[in-house]
Amino acid sequence: MSVDNDHTTSSTHNDRRAIQLGLGAVLLWSTVATAFSLSLEYWTPLQLVTIAASVSWCLLALRLISSKRWKALLATRHKQRLIAFAIGWMNPGLYYMVLFAAYDQLPAQEAMAINYSWGITLALIAAPLLGQKLRIRALLATTISYGGIIVIATRGAPWSLELAQPVGVGLALLSTLIWSLYWVVNTRLDLDPEVNLFLNFSGALPLLFGLVWCFDTPELATWRGLAGGAYIGLFEMGFAFMLWMGAMKATSSTLRVSTLIFLSPPLSLAFIWLIAGEPIQAYTLIGLALILVGLWLQQRAEI
Repeated sequence: MSVDNDHTTSSTHNDRRAIQLGLGAVLLWSTVATAFSLSLEYWTPLQLVTIAASVSWCLLALRLISSKRWKALLATRHKQRLIAFAIGWMNPGLYYMVLFAAYDQLPAQEAMAINYSWGITLALIAAPLLGQKLRIRALLATTISYGGIIVIATRGAPWSLELAQPVGVGLALLSTLIWSLYWVVNTRLDLDPEVNLFLNFSGALPLLFGLVWCFDTPELATWRGLAGGAYIGLFEMGFAFMLWMGAMKATSSTLRVSTLIFLSPPLSLAFIWLIAGEPIQAYTLIGLALILVGLWLQQRAEI
């Protein structure tokens, strides 16, 4: 009996720790839309992704000092190491360039809300590429979520089908496609998550620096711009991911932890309003609610 009690106590402790780690990740992710918007006042999208990715690479390199992760890096097969290195052009390279360009075109609340539809895009992409079936509930979820995107893209006039910022909306939707394709490719790799990210960032940085050199003007921003880029690199691309992976490893219920992600969009809107000073529009709330309902239904369809 005491063994069972000890096991139950340990499981409860791990679940509590998983919730704490998950909430920490969600809180950090909730601040990054504001950080994107404010940082783009000082950097171009290409400059911002380059400085943020550089900071994140340094963090991941420091994490590799751990003997466990160093051994995991050395244990990876040469082919998988090359693939992880090569797909760095997708993430962080192309994904963040497109995402930051969307934030440069749209109000932060709109770009953030549309970007959260990546879970629906992933389901649509995974079906043909991974041979998965789309259930009726998943198709309903897709319809509801994309209805929410139309509400946001038309700024509350969905029946007109006139996009207020077609380039920005297109970039935001393209970012969800790139992110989904990146994760589909990752399903083929059997790598430690942090080792995988280190290789991704190692592959992306030479490309990013080359693009800045050829097509942008390398320059130092103000301390606010540098602080914003460092914040994004550390927290959006670094610590939040580590906290989330820790939560997923510690929990006995992946579904319980994964539902915490639904807290992030409302918190993001609060930070956008309080810190960036951007008034939150009614159409954003309605559209985001539809996107989240669709994501919830899609998640339930997978159970």
